[in-house]
Amino acid sequence: MKLQTIIVEDEETSRDILKNYLQKYCPKVTVVGEAANVEEALKLIRNHELDLVFLDVEMPYGNAFDLLDQVGDRQFETVFVTAYDHYAIDALNAHASYYILKPISIDKLIASVDYVHEIKEKENALQDSVLTTSLSQVAGKITIPVQQGFEVLEVKDILYCQADDNYTHIHLEKGQKLVSKTLKYFEDLLAEFGFARVHKSFLVNVNAVTEYRKGKGGSVVLRSGKEIMVSPSRKKDLLSFFS
Repeated sequence: MKLQTIIVEDEETSRDILKNYLQKYCPKVTVVGEAANVEEALKLIRNHELDLVFLDVEMPYGNAFDLLDQVGDRQFETVFVTAYDHYAIDALNAHASYYILKPISIDKLIASVDYVHEIKEKENALQDSVLTTSLSQVAGKITIPVQQGFEVLEVKDILYCQADDNYTHIHLEKGQKLVSKTLKYFEDLLAEFGFARVHKSFLVNVNAVTEYRKGKGGSVVLRSGKEIMVSPSRKKDLLSFFS
């Protein structure tokens, strides 16, 4: 598949450089439009079914974050291309898939396109199929410390774990447990049982996932109805469980 792409950048020279790099080094991309400001970008986004948007941060009459706020929920991935490194946290919070500093590294540009392409291929493959993991349901038990000693939990009953500083909330089919262990501890402990770290604060049982929703960063819905956002940096690893 080809990624339908637009470039949002106020400097014409920078647009030309990026477009030429994409044409030369990224055959998986088709550039369908260019925009120099928020208004032009909104028109392109509304008139095309896009897979990927390359965004500079600073533009006339608004910036990249203003644009994304106006777009709202979206199906495309974003790659920020900017001369400023201090926007990295904001880009992460805006569910960016990649962040590239100018002058553009060709290797990083190729990596960003490959990353988004793999995500989109996996999403498209899942769209028309029943969501089933490539894992069989793994039987197993773990122990957690309690004041009187320890308690045994059935792994299959764990829906997800949520970080709370140096504590972890373990959400079960019925009820939850608070344990004085870090989420990283449970990530390592549950790795062999098919648990995926989908966010810095969440570890989910992939066998409990009933739906994957595309959007800003994507999200999963568990059989309990709980919806959990997926970090862009974790999306590819999560989708690999269903391929």
